[in-house]
Amino acid sequence: MSNNLLAGKVGIISGALDEKSIAWKVAQRAYAQGARFVLTNAPLAMRMGEIKRLSEECNAPIIPADATSVEELEALFSGATAHLGGKLDFVLHSIGMSPNIRKKRDYGNLDYKFFQQTLDVSALSFHKMMHVAEKQDALNEYASIVALSYIAAQRVFPDYTDMSQAKAMLESIARNYGYRLGMQKKVRVNTISQSPTKTTAGTGVGGFDAFYDYAEKMSPLGNAPAEACADYCISLFSDLTRYVTMQNLMHDGGFSSMGVSEHMMNVLTEAAGAGA
Repeated sequence: MSNNLLAGKVGIISGALDEKSIAWKVAQRAYAQGARFVLTNAPLAMRMGEIKRLSEECNAPIIPADATSVEELEALFSGATAHLGGKLDFVLHSIGMSPNIRKKRDYGNLDYKFFQQTLDVSALSFHKMMHVAEKQDALNEYASIVALSYIAAQRVFPDYTDMSQAKAMLESIARNYGYRLGMQKKVRVNTISQSPTKTTAGTGVGGFDAFYDYAEKMSPLGNAPAEACADYCISLFSDLTRYVTMQNLMHDGGFSSMGVSEHMMNVLTEAAGAGA
């Protein structure tokens, strides 16, 4: 159902790879709510994914950009404002990649060059995006910038390895740049800490199925699906959340507030009984 929450608004949506991607769902929801936008992803990711189909569905042009490159981000933001006919109202940062996770290197055996790539792609790219947007004066007042995070930024999930540090840095950048852009133009900057989600990237993390099942059993509402996260992003892009900024917003069915659930206690009790 459309309420035209984003009617007249324009923006950039990064990171849509395939229909499992949260960014893909955000694009569909934004289009349904009346927004116009540009899609972007790294050239390699575009070759691997299906973004052209999304482009046609949402009538949204694609401007390829490596988010670690300031020069390519400059071309992205200038191209987006030119195509959309003015300054931007929203930006989604849905970018994350760990070569260490892809190579299945555990936390005590990280490749430090890979570690630096993880930080650059998954966190510093967020700073670079806002740096370019600020320098180009590409944002309208009360624009909204949202990045996707995960609770491993605050808690230990062993198989998440160096992405935990990347997400912690991402959230810190949101607070610091949120202050700067808020003072300058009342621009809002927030991160969403999403439930484990069955995206192409998410399921590539070792032990993902265990992460997912554990969170499902711990959360009173269950894991939040990608579609619900997209709806949350839309609410943050809209004028209904004009005074929400510098926050890491938990979108996890209540997982982050739980100690232990009755469901999990039953599972542990049954396991203990079986082992007796």
